[in-house]
Formats: sequence, C-alpha cells, structure tokens
Amino acid sequence: MNVRIEQARPVQEKPLGDESVDRNFIGQLVREFYRRVRLDARLGPIFAREIEGDWEPHLEKMTEFWCSVILKTGNYHGRPVPAHTKLADVTEDDFQIWLGIFRETTRDLCAPEVSRVFNERAELIARSLQYAMFFRLPAA
Repeated sequence: MNVRIEQARPVQEKPLGDESVDRNFIGQLVREFYRRVRLDARLGPIFAREIEGDWEPHLEKMTEFWCSVILKTGNYHGRPVPAHTKLADVTEDDFQIWLGIFRETTRDLCAPEVSRVFNERAELIARSLQYAMFFRLPAA
C-alpha cells in the first residue's frame, strides 16, 4: 500500500469542536486558575515561596503546557515531575485542593464539554504527579 506523506500527517483539528478553545482562551484560563490558587489559604503560600516576583514566566510556561495537553501543540518542553518532587511541603491532600480550584475555574469559564475534557486531563496529571511524589514500594 502506498501512503503519500501528505496523507500520513495528522490533521490539525479544533479541539473538542469548540472554536473558542485556542491559546488565548487557555492563557485566560491559566491566569484565572492561578489567581484563585494564590488566594487559597493552603496553596497560596506554597506557590508564593516557589514563584517569587514576576508570575508571568510561570503563567506562560503553564499556558504552553496546557496548549500542549489540549491543543496538542508540542510546544511545552518542561519537566513537571522534577519540578514538583522537590516541593517538600506539598502533601497528597494538596492535589485535591488544586483539582477543586481547577474544576471551579473550568466550570466558570468553559462550556460543559470543554470543562469535562480539561478536568479529565487535570485529574490524570495530578494522579501522575502524586505517584511520582508519594508512591514508594515497601522496603524488602
């Protein structure tokens, strides 16, 4: 079977069939989410210790991360696991707070189907980070 190169390339589709979900929208979502995180009594101080001064570089990095997750841009080249495993004061329960704020933000800013997709991805990401940070095999 002969497959032409043009046929083998993935077609860039609008995610979720929603034209409004683009880099600009994701940037707004990220910024609103982190605005809420900074107000949280538990997570706010953790983030304040890690991100001193100008938040914009972190917000841009997270926008690229979510564009890669949702839009499949491939522009994010960070390493989230090492960035999170160094946080000694983060607990497993903090991930539920993070997810709660994320769900509230997507509920307030997204159409229901878009919110569902963002939240499913966030839950997978949180689970991955929790495993990396807290799962330990018992000593033999």
